Amino acid sequence: MARELRRLLITPQRLAQSAAQDDDRASGVLLPLTEPERHYLLRVLRQRDGDPVAVVDGRGGLWTARLEEGVRLRLEQPLAAPLRRDAAPRPLLELALALPRRDGELVWRMATELGIDRFVPLRARRCVLQGRPPLERWHSVINEACEQCERLWRPELQEPEEALPWLAENRGQVGFLATTRVEALPSLASRLADQQAPDAVVTVAIGPEGGWSPEEEAAALGSGWRAVSLGPLILRSGTAAVAAAVQLAGWRQDMQTWSGNLRT
Repeated sequence: MARELRRLLITPQRLAQSAAQDDDRASGVLLPLTEPERHYLLRVLRQRDGDPVAVVDGRGGLWTARLEEGVRLRLEQPLAAPLRRDAAPRPLLELALALPRRDGELVWRMATELGIDRFVPLRARRCVLQGRPPLERWHSVINEACEQCERLWRPELQEPEEALPWLAENRGQVGFLATTRVEALPSLASRLADQQAPDAVVTVAIGPEGGWSPEEEAAALGSGWRAVSLGPLILRSGTAAVAAAVQLAGWRQDMQTWSGNLRT
């Protein structure tokens, strides 16, 4: 392709359903568009019939497609043979964040663009947010961020977890607990520099504005989490989450570059 096509994220389940309902597969699977997708392609991108668009499934696959009659896309490759198929990034990067009072959408958007693979919202003792978080809206934000930054693997957004039992459970991951006001606390960057676990899940947990409760911190440290600092200043939880995401993504990129150099 002379230039990168604008992308539309369609779930694997929906792609499979469209293929199963399409009687004319020889000419390419037809994918009916939802109203928001039609608005995005026709009104925002100003696409016209016959214009190309890239379809991604959020699981590593990419197909090219053409707009037909403003209401559907026709894939140009078989569903089982996409134009591009990328393996899932390793190690998996996980960001656990105490439910923020504000900036939640911004955190998920920025962390998606930086390359985080899984998000775990936590109900910590000192969280201010009340009621059920807007998960449907957060899913939309993550989808839009995937399309914008052209990543092929969509991050997983889990249902909110209670922080204390979640931190107390040893799930086999490499876990770093961001905290403050502890003398001689090693930085996340230094901990990552010593970490060599290419197949592990690497998690950073960020507490609420008021910090982790003593019980939450004790539970985490007792189950193998390692306390780390994100710097000498006291950050808002959203800022801390983005700072952690930057360091995680940079560390993984450095590891992949190092591994590639060894193979060559």
